[in-house]
Amino acid sequence: MAALLLASCTAPGPDTALPITPIAASGPAAVSTARMIAPDAPANIANWMSHGRNWGEDRFSPLTQINDGNVGELGLAWFDDLGTMRGVQATPLVVDGVLYNESIYNIVTAYNAATGEKLWTYDPQVGAEWARLACCGPSSRGIAAWDGKIYIGALDGRLIAVDAATGLEVWSVQTFDRAEAYSITGAPRVYDGKVVIGNGGADYGVRGFVAAYDAQTGERLWKFYTVPGNPADGPDGEASDSAMQIALPTWHGEWWRYGGGGTAWDAFAYDPELNLVYIGTGNGTPHMWHFRSQGQGDNLFLCSIVAVDADSGEYVWHYQMVPEEDWDYTCTQPMILADLQIGGRTRQVIMQAPKNGFFYVIDRASGELLSAQSYVSVNTWASHIDMATGRPVLQAGAHNTTTPHLMSPSWLAAHTWHPMAFSPLTGLVYFSAQEQGDVYARAEDGEFAYVHHRSNSGQQRRNQPELRARLMEQARAEEKGYLLAWNPVTQSEAWRVNYRVPGSGGVLATAGNLVIQGTIDKTLAIYAADTGRKLWEMDIDQAPVAGAITYMVGGVQYIAINAGWGGSPVYNLGSFQTSTAKLLVFRLGASGVTLPPPPPPSTLPRPPFLTAGEDMVARGRELYGENCARCHGPNAVGGMKDLRWMTAETRSQFADIVLRGTLAERGMIGFGGQLSEADANAIHAFLIARANEDYADASAGAHR
Repeated sequence: MAALLLASCTAPGPDTALPITPIAASGPAAVSTARMIAPDAPANIANWMSHGRNWGEDRFSPLTQINDGNVGELGLAWFDDLGTMRGVQATPLVVDGVLYNESIYNIVTAYNAATGEKLWTYDPQVGAEWARLACCGPSSRGIAAWDGKIYIGALDGRLIAVDAATGLEVWSVQTFDRAEAYSITGAPRVYDGKVVIGNGGADYGVRGFVAAYDAQTGERLWKFYTVPGNPADGPDGEASDSAMQIALPTWHGEWWRYGGGGTAWDAFAYDPELNLVYIGTGNGTPHMWHFRSQGQGDNLFLCSIVAVDADSGEYVWHYQMVPEEDWDYTCTQPMILADLQIGGRTRQVIMQAPKNGFFYVIDRASGELLSAQSYVSVNTWASHIDMATGRPVLQAGAHNTTTPHLMSPSWLAAHTWHPMAFSPLTGLVYFSAQEQGDVYARAEDGEFAYVHHRSNSGQQRRNQPELRARLMEQARAEEKGYLLAWNPVTQSEAWRVNYRVPGSGGVLATAGNLVIQGTIDKTLAIYAADTGRKLWEMDIDQAPVAGAITYMVGGVQYIAINAGWGGSPVYNLGSFQTSTAKLLVFRLGASGVTLPPPPPPSTLPRPPFLTAGEDMVARGRELYGENCARCHGPNAVGGMKDLRWMTAETRSQFADIVLRGTLAERGMIGFGGQLSEADANAIHAFLIARANEDYADASAGAHR
């Protein structure tokens, strides 16, 4: 795939004359083990070279030029309108004066980090259908850089290396079978020349795994499955074989028919001294433990942290946060490595605040649980963690039955994937927390049916409507969202900032005593890291969910963030209208750059939810191409009438129109002689799929 070479600045202003720092002699994106081991060295401190800045993923920057005394002088230096209404979740990278960013469908652009001048853009041409084949849309959480290359985990499963100087593709490998319901939305990481990538799809029914590839050649080095496969097939012949011997006895029934889940779609960290890669794993499939494992067994390694040898991928230790996973909980939330003074001695720890509402501090060498405490005020899942066993003590009625009950935390998460940060200066971890309950009940026996490429929860969502209504009223009354500063040593809250509803984004901490977060109020806000006092806020007409970064170019410090809300379900928002997603870059004293006005409200009818299976959609695509594309446009775009945007009335009459020619006087003849009722339904399913793929951007006039 060729790169597009571009030379124009997106939003020029009086500050565009700032010089770019000369590229290191070894070339662009010259990231190496030596540099990553010493990210705060003079030659490296200005950069943001990896997803969490360093391999410990603490998202803390030692830069102090922007600080609590002058942050009020912050202004918008430049921006790039990314031309989409979809969620943009990526953490940019900055290496030696060049900023690398990823938008939807894995489109990557390199910029002069000081001015915003575009240097190149690479589009891997991910098919639009992946917007619905992945559970949460076509967003990605970031890219990786290493030794002159930028690495992309494409939504469709390709791991792609492009030349950091030109944007030209160097190599590409397919990491999973596209016939399966996998996708990639997490950021790849490079650890000492090995590219580590996971995947998503647990909701849809896949068997989770993580793989490592040679950063120079793309050769696969190892593969680690996170849950066992069919025992009749024997060992996989992969790095995880010894771990699967531990996991297999904790599963029951025929879970492998549905994949099992456990996908590692976002959370990774690396300790180069211990040579361990830490993997945070996801939920089970189906969600309901009753159907997945006959209501028996812990189901390793669902919702766990698993440590593996970085060179071989072989199992070293694990800690499972959610045995008997029954609630669509994941432990794919960010993990942070730190050295903490606990009990009078320094402990090497890994920290995580997963969906289930508990904050965990674990010895990262041994996997020993050091402490765990709930960080939310309501926890109907577990009362506490038993430190003798490391297991949660479940609340009465926590497991799902056919009777609806309220769970909080729920699948909506006490803390979701939004990045968190740790400041070694304050000793505090900062993250977006929320309390959003939901009603759970499993389906009756015999009701669950697996559907490929659709969510397979095993839940019953319609029974006892009056009880459900009461429970949802309670959930909404208890709903909270806040920025939380947490002391991991004392396992206690230091301070919080309350928001009107959940949904605020990722967090960055700096040595300037700053905590930076995009908010659900469509602002970028900066708080004092020690007290939580608000220092600065700007209306940006977007609610960023991504984490911000900071860097220096030419002696000037910048703050950058992708502002594009999406992929974060929040109740009670009503009509939540935003502007198009943008990459925003700030510095002290910047002026003269203003954001454009928001787009007008959409006039397009919102399409219905897609309920048909992928086989039906694929059949509809074929029938549409044979019978409809000539008049209505290829891939259902344009033509005499764009069928993606049918009204509800037209949709209700679709079969009559197509088969019986009820609109023949307008030129739409009936196809009853060559299409059946089932054919018409398949075509309609395809059109609903296409409408859902394109609605977010088409409704605002934005385009990929």
